[in-house]
Amino acid sequence: VIPIPMKEKIIAELKTVYDPEMPSINIFDLGLVYEIDIQDKDVTITHTLTSMLCPAGDLISNNIKEAAERVCEGTVKVKLTHTPQFSKEMMSEDARLTLGI
Repeated sequence: VIPIPMKEKIIAELKTVYDPEMPSINIFDLGLVYEIDIQDKDVTITHTLTSMLCPAGDLISNNIKEAAERVCEGTVKVKLTHTPQFSKEMMSEDARLTLGI
């Protein structure tokens, strides 16, 4: 059995998290996750929101943390940033196809 790298496990879990305002595409494919930094067993995930005024921002951040904690043995930190600002170019090709962009 080949072990799955931690980053791949985290990404798989992040693909179960959705922005309530865009329930057809997960936050990873939306391009909201900017960085997954793994240091030993500790993980820091930097993400953004589709809008600085997103009413679900806290919920999304909490869901990201919970998703990563399902597979991480260490501490999980979640950082929210608005730099660079979200744009449709950050979406995966599958996400753009789903939205017809």
